[in-house]
Amino acid sequence: MKRTALILLSAFMAVTTATMAQAPKKDNNLSEKVKQYARMPLRADLGMLTPKEHELIKLFIDISNIMDNIYWEQVFGEENHRKLRDIKDPAAQEYARINYGAWDRMDNDKPFLAGYKEKPAGANFYPADMSKEEFEKLDNAEKDSPYTVIRRDEKGHLQVIPYHIAYRKHLKRVNELLDRAISICDNDEMRTYLIERRNALNSDNYYESDLTWMKMKKSNIDFVFGPIENYDDALYGRKTAYEAFVLVKNREWSDRLERFTPMLPEMQSLLPCDKEYKEEMPGRNSDINVYDVVYYAGECNAAGKTIAINLPNDERVHLEMGTRRLQLKNAMEAKFETIMRPIAELMIGKEQIQHVKFDAFFNNVCFHEVAHGLGVKHVINDKKSVREALQNQYSAWEEAKADICGLFIVQTLIERGEIEEISLEDAYVTFMAGLLRSVRFGANEAHGKANIMCFNYMQSRRAFNRSKDGRYSVDMKKMREALEGWAALVLKMEGDGDYEEAQKYANKNGIIGETLANDLKAIEKAGIPIDIVFDQGFEVLELGGPMRNPLEKPAQIRQMEPVMK
Repeated sequence: MKRTALILLSAFMAVTTATMAQAPKKDNNLSEKVKQYARMPLRADLGMLTPKEHELIKLFIDISNIMDNIYWEQVFGEENHRKLRDIKDPAAQEYARINYGAWDRMDNDKPFLAGYKEKPAGANFYPADMSKEEFEKLDNAEKDSPYTVIRRDEKGHLQVIPYHIAYRKHLKRVNELLDRAISICDNDEMRTYLIERRNALNSDNYYESDLTWMKMKKSNIDFVFGPIENYDDALYGRKTAYEAFVLVKNREWSDRLERFTPMLPEMQSLLPCDKEYKEEMPGRNSDINVYDVVYYAGECNAAGKTIAINLPNDERVHLEMGTRRLQLKNAMEAKFETIMRPIAELMIGKEQIQHVKFDAFFNNVCFHEVAHGLGVKHVINDKKSVREALQNQYSAWEEAKADICGLFIVQTLIERGEIEEISLEDAYVTFMAGLLRSVRFGANEAHGKANIMCFNYMQSRRAFNRSKDGRYSVDMKKMREALEGWAALVLKMEGDGDYEEAQKYANKNGIIGETLANDLKAIEKAGIPIDIVFDQGFEVLELGGPMRNPLEKPAQIRQMEPVMK
């Protein structure tokens, strides 16, 4: 199947007809927006790796840059991506690269460049002029696949194109790099995974590669890449975006978490909800490990950086084997020191500031990822998956489940004496500071929406108090009650799979109130970054070879001056 010139033009026009050479809007101070992101080098200890593993990391970074280019095409259009270099304003160019487009991901996807209107809900996965009615009439079984794009043919009719066809010019080079990686890899588990992943990229069938990745236990390095998350498809919540993480295992911290894996089935049974919402028992081959991330690309690199991974997303794999939970320790530490701690010092009651701790943040994030695998994957009275049932509402509710059920697990383990390094007050107060960090992502981002709903629920149950000087303090007793009440509501919402009810609740309760909005302005005024942009690549890792010039290789994000020292 060949992509015609018309299909390519449709892909470009689906995002916008404006040109990137236009100047940014005068009413946006883009230099200040750029400063909302702190710059930090992304480093890790590579001393225990072999020379072959060093070479694999280099190849993985090269592949990651190709994943990055595909992601640009998916969310902004290939031609628009090229024209980033035509922008004369350095701050406008910088901010477009941070956001992978003309829309501010941390400000409800508002356009910040002239000539761009509202962000297409379907990104570049669907034609911008396509109606839902037209899509529903399309008679093609693959239209709902996570691995197809919708385009118009020469006659203007909708057609379905598999990813491996739509992006084959990129994937051809990926195949070459993977062949090289497979030839030098001396870890049997990693080599098998790379072979299966290569097959998956060329067939859009990821099941076998997901299974082989689940079995990969002994490798010092990991490489998560391909089309994975569906956050960018705000139209149907189906289409997946390309991304890549290059990871190095942190053995010391992984060993600390290993003992929790056998406890996960019991955690499912203890969830504070009715029995029918926790009857599915996830696979028992799950693991929890800690890594240092050495490279981000694509979806995970857009604006707010991912600090933990819970994959695969395939519900079949969940039930058969479970999931792998990868905690990205160096990225967590960067966010905690640069963002969380300053927010706590500004916004948390002075009598509770000492309870905001990295170990509490680490555990809350860690068991957030564990909680993604709990609850139910299928609607309780239907064979339909929760993802299918909730459509574009799924991502926010799934993040809400992971947040609150993760905290419930931490609470349970602390009270059983399994987690000794932090107290329950540490976990609660750090969670409160985390809410104030994450609501800044905005209601148009899944994690932001989830945290706004959680904040509003907790506030309505008086789980925390706000003093006259704008500082928040947790009420320990009411926090426990609110935690369990919110967990029960979220688990029921997913298990019932009622799209209209989920949408109605989110629209009503996923809104930032006036007081919180003013508090967020105070955080912004204090100069606390909203997130991080990393210096990354060969030079930073001291692997040899120059760091790529982003204006020559658009996949790389050029970095800015640090906001905080």
